[in-house]
Order: sequence, then C-alpha cells, then structure tokens
Amino acid sequence: MIISITIENWMSFRQATTFSMVASRERQHGERVPKLDKYQTRVLPIAAIYGGNASGKTNFFKAIRFAQWMIVKGTHPDSVIPVEPFRLDDSASEQASRFSLELLIDDTIYAYNFAVTKWAVTEESLVVINSSSEKVLFDRKADEVIFDASLKKDEFIKYAFHGTRDNQLFLTNSVSQKVENFRPVYDWFKDKLELVAPDSRFAAFEQYLDDAHPRFAAMNAVLSRLDTGISRLGGAEVRFDSLDFPEEVKSKLLEDVTEGETVRILYKKADEHYLVSMKNGSLVAKRLHSFHKLSDGTEVKFEMNQESDGSKRVIDLLPAFLDLSTENSDKVYIIDELDRSLHTSLSNTLLNYYLGTCSTKSRAQLLFTTHDVQLMDQSLLRRDEMWVAERSAQGYSSLIAFSDYKDIRYDKDIRKSYLQGRLGGVPRIAQGSLPEMSLRVAE
Repeated sequence: MIISITIENWMSFRQATTFSMVASRERQHGERVPKLDKYQTRVLPIAAIYGGNASGKTNFFKAIRFAQWMIVKGTHPDSVIPVEPFRLDDSASEQASRFSLELLIDDTIYAYNFAVTKWAVTEESLVVINSSSEKVLFDRKADEVIFDASLKKDEFIKYAFHGTRDNQLFLTNSVSQKVENFRPVYDWFKDKLELVAPDSRFAAFEQYLDDAHPRFAAMNAVLSRLDTGISRLGGAEVRFDSLDFPEEVKSKLLEDVTEGETVRILYKKADEHYLVSMKNGSLVAKRLHSFHKLSDGTEVKFEMNQESDGSKRVIDLLPAFLDLSTENSDKVYIIDELDRSLHTSLSNTLLNYYLGTCSTKSRAQLLFTTHDVQLMDQSLLRRDEMWVAERSAQGYSSLIAFSDYKDIRYDKDIRKSYLQGRLGGVPRIAQGSLPEMSLRVAE
C-alpha cells in the first residue's frame, strides 16, 4: 500500500508536494478503511484527484510512472536519465528532481527516496520504519554510501554498490546482482504497482479469456450487467509471425515479454486488439473478440473496432477492478482519467463494486484522477479520499485534500463549492467573451 508520495522539481511540481493516504480522524465509511495495528494507524483504500486541465493531475501520475520505470527498467550505460524538471524556472533545470515514497510491503513500512538529474543519481536511501524506530539500510550520496551496521560486513553488497553506474539506482543494480536484502521494495514496484493511462491496456488479460479460470466467469458476468451489450469475450489464436506488426514492434515484444507474461496490443493500423504471450520461449498471439446474444440465445461475434469507445474502456478497466476486489489482494492501481469515455453511472458502479470488498483488513488500493464531479459525493468517498490539484499563477502545482478545508462538513454537498472555485482545481477562465476569430480560406 502507498502511505505517502512526495515529489519535487518534477514537471509542474516545483516545490516539494506530499500526497498522503493516511486516514484522518473522521469516522465516515470507517468500516472499509484498513487498519495497521502494528503502526496504530489507518490507510485509505481509495483516493480521487480532481483539478482543471493542466493543473498537475497527469504530471503526478507521470511522476509515479517515472519512478517505477527508473526502478524496474532503469537506464542503459551512458544514457541520459529522462527526468523532466520544472521548466518555468531556469535554476530548476540544474537541480535534482526528488521522489520519496513510503510503502507498506507485507507488514513493514519502507521509505525509499532518490534524487536524479539528467546525468546522475545524486541521492538514494532506503529506510525500514518500525513501530517505534527507524533503520537506514543504506544512504547514498553520489558515489558514496553508508550501510546499516547489519550490512557493513557484507562484502558482496559493497561490490554491488561499486558496480552501480552514476546514472543507475543502487536498488535496481543490487537486485540485478542477486542481492536479496532490498528485493521487497523492487518487487513491489514490479509486481504490485499497476499504472493505467487513458490509452493503455491492462496487461494480465489472458486469464479473462480462459474458460477454466475463475475470473473468466466474473469478467463476463459483470460485463453483461453494465449495459454494454457484450455477453462475453473470446480470443482466436493466430500465428505470431503472420501478424502485420512493424518489425521494431515484434523485436520489442521478443525483448520485453517474459515467460508466462501476456500483453495486450492495439494494432492501430487496423484497430485490432491482440493478446501476445510468451510460452516455452516463443511468442503466441490471440485476436480479441466480443460476443453479443440475439433474442434466440445465439451469439454474434464482433471485432473490437465495432464496439463503442465506452465499451472498450469498460473492457480496459474491468480486469483492474476485479483484481483489486479479489480476496487478499494487495495490488495498487493508479488510473489516470478514470472517467474517460465512461458514463458517470458506470464509474460510480465500478467504484462501489471495489469499495464493497474493502474492510479494515484490506490491503488493496486505488488512486485515480478524474473530472467527474458526480463522483464528488460523500456517500461514496470520504473527505480525506478526495484531493484537488491546483496550479498557481507561477505555474506551480500543488495537491490539497478536501479534509484540509475546515468549512467542509461531512454532510455537505461539496460539488457546488468546488464548481464555484472555492476549493481550487477549476480552470481560471478570463472574464468576458472569447475574442472573435476569422477564418480565411486561401483562394
């Protein structure tokens, strides 16, 4: 679970900005807020981030995606780190961008921090936070490191650090060198954190097309109840080498898809959807179809390009909600623009479906950005589960929880206040009519 995230000098976030999932003292919906007895605290299972266009919502999403990429994939030798510092201040380009994350992994909270420029990692540390103390496992400053006393005599860890490039995280290199001490944090970013962009497809999709898999029935049961007209999904096997993909795409799939992994590909040239898997060292593919039932019970097969954008968006998101709602799930999903192509009733239904599975023992989490003010409803979300991204006149983005506003009562309809601009996060449109625009057609 995410406890908190702090970013600084990243895109529109010039100053250090902290986003916290620690629950406030309010009691609303308390029965579904997870409790961490070891730490005597509660962590929220969900958070929504509102804000006007260019307020910083997607930049926050991109910060987490960058951190995940930097940790799991990392840089190549001599490559530039693709960091994006604040651009409206000349001094920012020379300063490091900073990322700090507190994470609950199993029953332990870790604080992982790193700072990078385009050329090097300038700082990096990993801390274990216990109920009454903290232990710094390592603290890196440029090319020097201090290890915890329990690790100082481990020569192999020292060897792994000395083999870490300037443009590489020690966490990443240590795992590649088979150092197991820090693997829980690496594995969390690799296996537990799922980022869903507006145009991305959920990767682990094949299980929803396997008749024998329990989630196959769940996926189709939910689909049939959401007024998409789809009764079920199915996949038809095709030879991978027969696919008319560009050679660079095929090469990247061979390089990136690991054994047993399935990725979903949208082939834009023909607007066709494929599932590509690595099995026994070879890539295999399935073409995704949807099926609709006629009044007599027979089925008609549809290509995915024949489905509406809303239906395709539901198909994109449903596996995530099913994954989150699985018993004992500890996955964390961050969805940018949840409401894209979705009717507000569908968004509300999906959120209620997930929240209905949450309890004080839950460990799954959902963060999402949205413009849908109909979801700004305290019967659905608590005040500390709703945030607003705001951009200052100087171009700085900040994040503010609605629970920080003292005049928002638990029984108040806050949508009106938000739309009136009293809570920030709405476009600052200049007064007066828009200037006239003349269109001239060249003769």
